[in-house]
Amino acid sequence: MASTTTSAPRSARLGLRATPEQERVLRRAAEVAHKSLTDFILDSACQAAEQTLLDQRLFLVSGGEYQALLDLLDCPAQDNPGLRDLFSRADPWDTP
Repeated sequence: MASTTTSAPRSARLGLRATPEQERVLRRAAEVAHKSLTDFILDSACQAAEQTLLDQRLFLVSGGEYQALLDLLDCPAQDNPGLRDLFSRADPWDTP
């Protein structure tokens, strides 16, 4: 995803209301991160938004992209020594 930090001028205005406690927490976190309150809130909100978008399970693609995927899935499997090695190891959660 694109970086949330940008040098482009900010022209969009966002408004929000917070409780006094929420404001205190946000201001303290911004101080700890050495960021302005605006930068902290925007960075945090954009990270959460990007994660939400990445978590989507529905992907819309063009007909050509879909066909390319189907073609790849129809190809015979190729030997992958790295995967073979990985799958030959014991599961870490089963190891004492």
